[in-house]
Amino acid sequence: MIKGFKEFLLKNQVVGLAVAVIMGGAIGKVVSSLVADILMPMLSLVLAGGEWRAAKIVLSRTAGADGKEVVNAINIGTFAGAVVDFAIIGFCVYMMTKSFLKEAPAAPPPPSKQCPRCKESIVPDATRCKFCTADL
Repeated sequence: MIKGFKEFLLKNQVVGLAVAVIMGGAIGKVVSSLVADILMPMLSLVLAGGEWRAAKIVLSRTAGADGKEVVNAINIGTFAGAVVDFAIIGFCVYMMTKSFLKEAPAAPPPPSKQCPRCKESIVPDATRCKFCTADL
């Protein structure tokens, strides 16, 4: 049973997937901090008002039971902030992934030689060309 479980883990690359999920969570926290603590404060200096995440469309205002005003509103600033966070986090993760994962070089072509008569590519140990049937 233990042998079968070990084969399952290794064959289906469950361990690699688990490591990827853990690393993804850790990278997500770092990137979220980068966005919230470094990029967004600089972005709010550029934008007018600076408090764009508090922007809302007020639908109605009513008096509450305790006398305080209750505002029913669509929080477009919160939604826009989440979209901006998503775009920046996605770009950062893309750049980090691109820098860590290098494309594997192309496999070399199988060995071959050229038929002197018809110029077709044939296997090196062939004694007769399969295209023109010339002796090699």
